[in-house]
Amino acid sequence: MSAPLTGVRVVDFSRVLAGPLCAQTLLELGAEVVKVEPPGGDLSRRAFPREGEISGYYAQQNAGKRNISIDLNAPGAREVALRLCDRADVIVENFRPGTLPSFGLGYDTVAARNPHVVYASISGYGQHGPWRSRSAYAPTVQAETGITAITMDQFGTPGGRARTDALSHADVYSGLHAAIAVLAALEHRNRTGEGQYVDVAMAAVMLSVNERLHVDLSDRDLGAETPILGAADCPFFISPEGKTFVSPMSLVGSASFPRYLAAMRRPGLADDPRFRTPEARREHLDELHAIVQDWIWTFDDMASLDTQLDEAKIATGRLRTVGEFAGGRWAREWTAVRSVPDRDGGRITVPGPPWHFGADGPGPPERVPARQGEHNDDILRELGFGEAEIGSLRRLGALVEPGRSDESGSDRADGDGRAHPREGSPARTNHDSVPGGVPGGVPGGVPRTRRSADDHETSPERS
Repeated sequence: MSAPLTGVRVVDFSRVLAGPLCAQTLLELGAEVVKVEPPGGDLSRRAFPREGEISGYYAQQNAGKRNISIDLNAPGAREVALRLCDRADVIVENFRPGTLPSFGLGYDTVAARNPHVVYASISGYGQHGPWRSRSAYAPTVQAETGITAITMDQFGTPGGRARTDALSHADVYSGLHAAIAVLAALEHRNRTGEGQYVDVAMAAVMLSVNERLHVDLSDRDLGAETPILGAADCPFFISPEGKTFVSPMSLVGSASFPRYLAAMRRPGLADDPRFRTPEARREHLDELHAIVQDWIWTFDDMASLDTQLDEAKIATGRLRTVGEFAGGRWAREWTAVRSVPDRDGGRITVPGPPWHFGADGPGPPERVPARQGEHNDDILRELGFGEAEIGSLRRLGALVEPGRSDESGSDRADGDGRAHPREGSPARTNHDSVPGGVPGGVPGGVPRTRRSADDHETSPERS
């Protein structure tokens, strides 16, 4: 059984997280993805931990993508990018708004040549409006949209140092929502033949994934009552075996408190003055928690406790580290994690696809994280460039190949693909260059602007 997106071609201009995760999601669904990397390389290549050339961060978001690295400031590079776009079903980018159009690679230009293309742009605040040009990182977007305030209200220590979340929710959710929008646009194209532009704003995404937004924007004062289905009051308990576990049901909330009484077979506690109202339960929460905890310890093991809790529709989850869970039986049997080569003889553990298609289909193919520019020649040949043209692009500096050698004394790669720089010839990392830095009239040149080929970050520089 072929994967759902087999035959779909994606060009990924993005880097770090939101855009690469969107393209990686499409790849896991069966698409072929070509990553276009800027001269300085994807910032995530420099993240830690790193073995040899490949960081775990880069591998997690890019393993399996083919890689072409070009300098859009150099003559001929724009034509390479346009030919890639001509063949694409989907284009993904997370530059700051206006950056790709300044290179002649905006949606209008690309769609005029390829009207069937689905072109997805991910940015902090969208392509229009007063904040379109703001730099956007996951922590800043989460702060602007109220997510950080919710986290601080829940976990902050009065008078303590303010802390934000350790995970880049705004990037991850935005990448997934971009993938959802791309899939919808592809379905629209299948029905109508029309491509379209997809504009994803990280700030809007964070409002959409806030399941308690209606509470936060209402004028209702709930007092000690908890929002129904809210996760803010999940209590922690110790199992009969001494392991910490969590329940999603609040001991305070009027909708969930009766479930504990049902599980314990103690309906009379509802008449206890300490527990009659949410306010009273909040005031006497330690006592209520102790009653439930003592009841838990009357069981011989967690399995028998779970049976009784399940009767009252109370789920439990043991507190584990990522390593404990990923190394467990469920994760192994589901193939929730897998390993990819680090290109230096070792392996990097990354997530597996969170879906299975078909009952007993084969597992996903080996995903290999590419070196920067590793597939330059192959991709150029597929685009119709001859050997002489490829050589000319290389001499003009349009191709970025840190591990390649030629007669001019640049880096040489042995048969194992490892770079061996010649003395005095460092790899080219011209990531601060200005687009259009070529004489007027040179074929492939683009208008001079103040924007850099790397000036597109909408994801945090996290490691």
